[in-house]
Amino acid sequence: MSATRPRISTRRLVVVGVLVCLFLAGVVSYYASNHPDGLESVAKEKGFAGSAAPHPSDGSPFAGYATRGIHDARLSGGIAGVVGGALVLVLAGGLFLVVRRRDHGTDESSPSDESSPSDQAVRPDRSGA
Repeated sequence: MSATRPRISTRRLVVVGVLVCLFLAGVVSYYASNHPDGLESVAKEKGFAGSAAPHPSDGSPFAGYATRGIHDARLSGGIAGVVGGALVLVLAGGLFLVVRRRDHGTDESSPSDESSPSDQAVRPDRSGA
């Protein structure tokens, strides 16, 4: 006996995916490890961690995975995570749309655009004649 699985729409999949990403960025990110990442760890181990120069974006609103002006660490990191995730979503989505439109318009000899004689025989004539 074969059970049919319900189909999930693309829109629902994208919306749920975005919500999960925002939840991870805004809530779960607070519980991330406090230990230094690999680069910081190696810099400390090799003795050149103190030679790091200030980064040009150190004064930005979201420097250091925090939101400037918000003193609650959980809220500050959550806002920075949500804004960063939303920014990546907008940039990636925009890039996807630009590439998709460009590729769609330039490919004139796509096999799916060409109809075979068997396709024409199956399709009903809807011209009204």
